[in-house]
Formats: sequence, C-alpha cells, structure tokens
Amino acid sequence: MNLFDVYSLFDVTPVKGRGCTIWDAEGNQYLDLYGGHAVISIGHAHPVYVRALTEQLSRIGFYSNSVRNPLQEELSHRLGEACGMPDYSLFLVNSGAEANENALKLASFHTGKDRIVAFRHSFHGRTSGAVAVTDNPAIVSPFNAAHKVTFVEMNDAAAVEAELAKGDVAGVIIEGIQGVGGIIVPEDAFLRELSALTRKYGVVLIMDEVQSGYGRTGKFFAHQWAGIEPDLVTVAKGMGNGFPIGGVLISPQFKAVKGMLGTTFGGNYLAMAAALAVLDVITQEHLLEHVGEVGDYLLTHLPSHPAISQVRGRGLMLGIEFSREVAPIRSKLLYDKHIFTGVAGKNMIRLLAPLVLKKEEAAQFISALEDVLSEI
Repeated sequence: MNLFDVYSLFDVTPVKGRGCTIWDAEGNQYLDLYGGHAVISIGHAHPVYVRALTEQLSRIGFYSNSVRNPLQEELSHRLGEACGMPDYSLFLVNSGAEANENALKLASFHTGKDRIVAFRHSFHGRTSGAVAVTDNPAIVSPFNAAHKVTFVEMNDAAAVEAELAKGDVAGVIIEGIQGVGGIIVPEDAFLRELSALTRKYGVVLIMDEVQSGYGRTGKFFAHQWAGIEPDLVTVAKGMGNGFPIGGVLISPQFKAVKGMLGTTFGGNYLAMAAALAVLDVITQEHLLEHVGEVGDYLLTHLPSHPAISQVRGRGLMLGIEFSREVAPIRSKLLYDKHIFTGVAGKNMIRLLAPLVLKKEEAAQFISALEDVLSEI
C-alpha cells in the first residue's frame, strides 16, 4: 500500500527539534519560521511540554467522554482566565476544521436558520461545512457546494448588512487574520461594526482563531485588538503545540442539550496534558509580550527591496508579499540557508514561527533573506 499522493513534499526529513530549531536525518540544522502551519506555539520539545505528556501517558492516555475528566474542567477554567473569557463554555474536539464544523452547527441550532455569510479569500478547513465556508473552488466538491453560503468582501460592512437583512442567516464566520488567503487583517473598525450588525440582526458571530489565536498576534486572540466579544471562538493549532486538539469557546447565551454535539477523541487525557502545558509556558514565559516585541523587530528590520511589494500581519503572523512568484526564494531559504518558511498563494512568504522565536533568530532570517534577494 502507498500513501495517497496529495502533498507536495520538500526533500527534508526532520527527526529532532528544540525551540525554533529542527535537525534532519543527516544532522543538518534548520531555523523553523513556520511551526508546521502555526502549530508549534511554545517551541519543539519544550521540557515542560515533554514532561507533562510523558507523566500523563504513564498514568492514563485515553478514556471516552462518558466519564468525568478533571483535566477538561481544569483546561476550561484556565483557558477562560488566560484569554479573558471566564464566562464562556468550552467544547473540545481534535482539530480546527472540527471546531469550525461544530461552531457552524451551534449557530444553526441556536437561530434555527441555515445560511452562513463568509468572506472572500477565507480558509476554515477541509471537512464538509468548513470547506463550504472556504473561498477556494479547488477544494469544494459538489457535495460541499450544496451548503447555503454567501461570500462577501472583507471590510465591507454594507455588503454584510445587505445579507443579514434578508433574515435567513444563522451566522457570520471570519478569521482573526486570514492566513491561507494572504495574511489579510480585518480592520478593527470593521470588526466592531460586524459585531454590532450581528447583534442587531440576531445572527451568531463566529471568530475563527485557529491560526491567529493562542498569542500569535501578541494578544491571546487576534479579534481582541478590536475589543469585540464574538458569540463563538474556534481554536486549535497552537493550542496543543503539535498534539491534535481543538475547541469551541461558547458564550453564555448558548444552552447545551445532551447529545447535540459529541466526539470520541476530543478532550482526551493526553490532549489535555498538552494544552495545559502550553498555557503554563505562555503564562510563565510571558509569551504574549515577547511575541509583540519580536514581531515589531521583524516588521522594523525586514529588508527594503524592489521585489517586496508589501508586508502585512501582526506579531508572529506575517506575510511578505512579492512582485514575483516566491517558490524560488522559499527554496533558496530552505536548501541554501536552512530556514523553513510558508507561503500564501504564489507571491507571499508566510511566517508563523513558534512564539518563543528569539530576536537573534529573527535577525538570522533577515540576513538570510537579504542574501537571497541580492541574488535575484
């Protein structure tokens, strides 16, 4: 049997990691500025994280959600305090796509309506409902397209209100910062207006913080820059630092009904140990403040070059847009400079480094990028 060939792979085999550093099978060292799609939040093999998972596995690794799991209760309390949403409830799943699926379902349950408003260039996952609210025809099958979804332009409040006024919308889903779509940052004023409009029309506001949350922008959630309180917030990626976990933060207006949601693996003991360790490190190492400082350093010191048309983002969620395709630049960064980066489309290098990135590591990238750009 072969693996189903759906990924474009780089010729690198990571076998070890520590902090923002990865080593391959040949012993070569790499700087990780992508964190495996924004998943590595507190760094590879953080000792607090390794110890928490090891100790938990030595006790019990799994049982179903038919029994009480005190670690789930501890996480819900600690997460609420850490992100400033202590009165919200938490539903635990395994991934960002699942979190968005369940948020969409909750919005429909809550309102009794069946249409969703989403935004151009959005990405919310690859499961059925998540794909339907993703603005990428290449991954939307006919089955997914059967969902009732309307896409509008980012920062266009009038277009949003025109849809909400029709009276059949259950929810609006929006990313804190669009990642796959090109590091598109919603304007703070727009998010405030969007929040007001959803309340005016009785529509559920779903904030997808799967990529932009967990400290990545210098606040716990990206939407907190605008000072709004969404009805539902979805999380994953950095929540587990590599262990699969996701969740939906649910405002008090939603009432739970036994059996309306469910999961086999969501909230398992190992996932809880991982998530609690992540919160420990974020708090103890003051990573929100650190992200702000290093993010500002990158924004201030990135090279000025005719090929760079724009730099966008917040904290350690940055996009460097070029006037040309970036595949050759990214390849040189990886194979010549040993630096992992991501992309968004054909013209943007996307940086999603672990939150523990040091200024000297940021400076290493800046110097490497300058060298690569001098060759093109």
